[in-house]
Amino acid sequence: MMLAVLLVPGRAYSSIDDALAFALEAASPYVKEGFTVREDYWGGDLPVKTTKAIVHQLFKGNEYWFWMGTDEKAAKVSIHVYDSEGNLVEVEAWQKPHFAAARVMPKKTGSYYLIVEVKKSPEERTTWALAYGFR
Repeated sequence: MMLAVLLVPGRAYSSIDDALAFALEAASPYVKEGFTVREDYWGGDLPVKTTKAIVHQLFKGNEYWFWMGTDEKAAKVSIHVYDSEGNLVEVEAWQKPHFAAARVMPKKTGSYYLIVEVKKSPEERTTWALAYGFR
């Protein structure tokens, strides 16, 4: 019996694990500066120009970095952090192709809003992941 294999060219679908690998790659230099990366993370997929809010507890006295990544190399993503009054609280932020990061040094303990966005992408929906670390 002969078995025929049909190869169909197509897009390989990305996963949150792939996006997380890129977020952790962005974290690598900060680990060398003493940041501890937490095991928990957030991820999903978003259409272009769509934001997602994540509520997270931050503690006064700690310094945090949030690293966002996607395996879609042509995508542009962003992460910004706001306090409960809607004030932008990051003290540093950057964006590079398929990476973004924000550093926060909260003045008080409380709930903060992490706003992630896929600003640009050739895909209809882009997979992303957000990791964070503290010291």
